[in-house]
Amino acid sequence: MEANDYQQKQEPKLFYTETYGCQMNINDSERLAGQLKTIGYEETENVDKADLILLNTCCVRESAEKKIHGRIGEMKRRKLVNPNLIIGVVGCLAQKDKEKILTKFPHVNLVMGTHNTHRLLEVIAQAEQSREPVLAVWDQAERLAPDVPTVRKGQISAWVPIMYGCNNFCTYCIVPYVRGRERSRPLADIVAEIRQLGAEGFKEVTLLGQNVNSYGKDSGSSTDFAELLQAVDQIEPIARIRYMTSHPRDMNDKVIETIKNSKKICEHFHLPVQSGNNDILGRMNRGYTTEYYHRLVEHIRQLIPGASVTTDLIVGFPGESEEHIIETLNFIKTIRYDAAYTFLYSQRSGTPAADYPDQVPVAEKKARLNQLMEIQNEISLQINKQLVGTSVEVLVEGPSKNDETKLMGRTRTNKIVLWAKAGAEKPGDLVNVQIATAQTWVLKGCLV
Repeated sequence: MEANDYQQKQEPKLFYTETYGCQMNINDSERLAGQLKTIGYEETENVDKADLILLNTCCVRESAEKKIHGRIGEMKRRKLVNPNLIIGVVGCLAQKDKEKILTKFPHVNLVMGTHNTHRLLEVIAQAEQSREPVLAVWDQAERLAPDVPTVRKGQISAWVPIMYGCNNFCTYCIVPYVRGRERSRPLADIVAEIRQLGAEGFKEVTLLGQNVNSYGKDSGSSTDFAELLQAVDQIEPIARIRYMTSHPRDMNDKVIETIKNSKKICEHFHLPVQSGNNDILGRMNRGYTTEYYHRLVEHIRQLIPGASVTTDLIVGFPGESEEHIIETLNFIKTIRYDAAYTFLYSQRSGTPAADYPDQVPVAEKKARLNQLMEIQNEISLQINKQLVGTSVEVLVEGPSKNDETKLMGRTRTNKIVLWAKAGAEKPGDLVNVQIATAQTWVLKGCLV
């Protein structure tokens, strides 16, 4: 794109957003887009056409941070072509590194932290009027940020934050430092947002929080997470309610009973265990033992026999020995997760574990990760094969990414299902699919 092309540009102005990291970041980008729409900006998928570029960043893992640094550097050439281009770095990496980003990347116009998301328009106005870069990073949120307009990426499923921040301070995790302490949204605001989503045709919502089980504790509210689930379970025409993420230490009988007795709360329990060894769990500051965790999963499966259980696992935490990883491998054989999301431990400056002795070499981490994935993939396949011949309820999401002749959707237990389109089924419909074949991550069948 040549420089003189920008002289011919007509309103409205265009913005482009790249989002890295978790679902909370995805929702933050939706709220950034909603604010920009109120002042006439339109979104573009072509970065070269943008008047405003926002990189919504993540710093949970070193690999993501390096990728983002490279992407910020790439933006310099676009600034040379279009001097009026505004480049913004927002989100968790902006919160963590603050002035470092402006020092390393002088072509960046604004750096905005996680506590300032609702002030985007004010920050952009400052960037437009100032020749100097704008730094908008509060160390802590002064209060719960006000709700702002939101532009959803999808039309079937939507993210709904119920709280922000985290009080757990796991020794490997940067989140409490970049997202702040826990702050719960009022129940009335959450219910109103979900009702509006239902009126707009959304069929599924996912309640978001770093630890949803802590909902209400920070505000002294009499409403806890179980009561929130009870309230949103009544909202029509929403068909399904999901939530993430649960901390195993705070999952309790009241929540499990609520899910058992609900109509819309999905029977999928994502309970990040992180390690199957008590010594490592203690060093991680997770606040539970493997024995407690095992009893919790057994209790869930007794009350809700069809529930799926998934987890997160970190391999190569400082001090992890061969004996420790063997215990973890045996632990997942005992629990038998439907799926596990596995990660190499990544040193995050500012967290206690980054300075722990006995850091595990990368090659050893990768070897252990491969061991773990091989075992878990076999377990996942065995569990999925048990569904062959059964009929499952699926929420239609749309065409398969790899084969447009097939549709894709998810069960209430969050399993991906593919089937050949057989009639008038469309995104948002609930259909029954009979499972014919099972793979590690996917079920395949035909419409009943």
